[in-house]
Amino acid sequence: MSVTATQATPAAAHIEVKDLTMAYGSFVIQHDLTFTINHGDIFIIMGGSGCGKSTLLRHLNGLMAPAKGAVLYDGTSYWDSPAEEQERIKQSFGMSFQSGALWSSLTLAENVALPLGEYTTLSPAEISEIVSFKLSLVGLAGFEDFYPSEISGGMQKRAALARAMALDPDILLFDEPSAGLDPISSRRLDDLILELRDSLGTTIAVVTHELASIFTIGNNSVFLDPETKTMIATGDPNWLRTDCPDEKVRTFLNRGET
Repeated sequence: MSVTATQATPAAAHIEVKDLTMAYGSFVIQHDLTFTINHGDIFIIMGGSGCGKSTLLRHLNGLMAPAKGAVLYDGTSYWDSPAEEQERIKQSFGMSFQSGALWSSLTLAENVALPLGEYTTLSPAEISEIVSFKLSLVGLAGFEDFYPSEISGGMQKRAALARAMALDPDILLFDEPSAGLDPISSRRLDDLILELRDSLGTTIAVVTHELASIFTIGNNSVFLDPETKTMIATGDPNWLRTDCPDEKVRTFLNRGET
C-alpha cells in the first residue's frame, strides 16, 4: 500500500493519474498508480532502475496509452477525448529528453524555432524574436547561431529547455535533465527550473534519481517500486525522506549517508 504526505494544503489539480496500469502487451510495468500533480508543482518521478519512470513520463505526455486507467488534465481525460481535443492538450506540453535531442545539423535558433514553425502561423521575424527571448531565458543569449556540437553539455540541456518552452506550455516534462552533467552545471539547471516555475507558474514533472535535484526542486513526488510494480509513496520528497513509513523509500532518499 502506498503512503501519501498529507501535511500540505492541497492545491488545484493540474494532472490526475487514476488507477493507471502501464504495460507492453501482456508485460505489466506498473499497476494501480493514482496520484495528483497540482498547478505549479515540481513533481519528481523516482524509484529504482527499471521501475518505469520514463514510461510513466510517456503516459503523461500522450505518447503511450494506458493499459488501464486514465490521465486527466484540468479534469479532461486525454485518452477519452476526440483527436482535436487531444491535439489541443498536447500543445500545452513541453518535453525535454534525456539526451537533449537537439538536431545536430541545425543551429540553436533553428532548433528552438522548429515547434513555432510547425504549430503557429507566426512570421519569420516574429519567430526569430521569440527564439531569441527563449534562449535568453535559459542564459543563452547570443548563442543563436551556434550548433549543438559547439557548446557544452550543460548548454545543450538549456537549449533543449528553450525549445521545450517555445510554445509557452503549461506543463514541462523532463527526462533525467541532469544526466551527464557535472555538479555545478546540474545545480545551475536546477536553479533554472525553479526560476521558470516561480516566474511563469509552469507545472513541471521530472524523472530523476539525483538526490541533490530531488530535494532542491521537488515539492511533490511519486515513488515507483520495481519489485511490487506499483507506487509505494507520494508526497513532498523532503517529508518522505524522514517520515515515510516505508523503509524502502527512506533508504532510497538517504542513500550515501553515514
